[in-house]
Amino acid sequence: MTSLPRTAPEKRLGLVIDLDTCVGCHACVVSCKEWNTGGYPAPLSDLDPYGPTPTGAWLNRVHAYEAGDGAAGRTVYFPKSCLHCADAACVTVCPTGASYKREADGIVLVEEDKCIGCGLCAWACPYGAREMDPVDHVMKKCTLCVDRIYNDNIPAEERQPACVNACPTRARHFGDLADSESEVSRLVAGRGGYDLMPELGYGPTNKYLPPRTGAAAARPAGPVEALAPTAPGDGFFAWLDRVLAG
Repeated sequence: MTSLPRTAPEKRLGLVIDLDTCVGCHACVVSCKEWNTGGYPAPLSDLDPYGPTPTGAWLNRVHAYEAGDGAAGRTVYFPKSCLHCADAACVTVCPTGASYKREADGIVLVEEDKCIGCGLCAWACPYGAREMDPVDHVMKKCTLCVDRIYNDNIPAEERQPACVNACPTRARHFGDLADSESEVSRLVAGRGGYDLMPELGYGPTNKYLPPRTGAAAARPAGPVEALAPTAPGDGFFAWLDRVLAG
């Protein structure tokens, strides 16, 4: 099996996703597909895209959930991709070393030449963030656009994941979560950013900012208040944990 780095990476590059401003437009999904079809994990298969049974490999997906009832209800859009966990079970379960975690920045990648398509990493990932390519029969996943963020041939302001560049509402943010003074760390601290399913102990790098409830405060109390995380086991994230684990 594959080992994780012996020491914690100096950087922890990852995403902070704002569930309050995500509108479910799928711009992040499409831009991810476009960039990565010609990038590090290329190609990403796309079978029968305009037919009755389209399928293929997508490294980023957006789910939609209805929270609350009637006037107190709202739709919450939930983007999901690899969370680049500190204790990445997808890495330690890999029998060939294809799945590994970088020492420099904590990004989890797959070396496709070593992947035998056994699917153990997908079984180990509780977030459903890995994609078996139906054509290449190897595992593919979010790379945080590693071939983009370090690319000196593109403008500095564009050296961030394609999904972040494409988001029209700035619901996606990229940076070093090991740096307490970084923009992403300040967002997490200021908005009460959450780990997804923290009780599992994998230490996901990516964080989620909960939907704000200020606009709902003027309405009569209702189920929408459950969107605000108040204590472990309560609120929207606890509900989402139960949905994903079920």
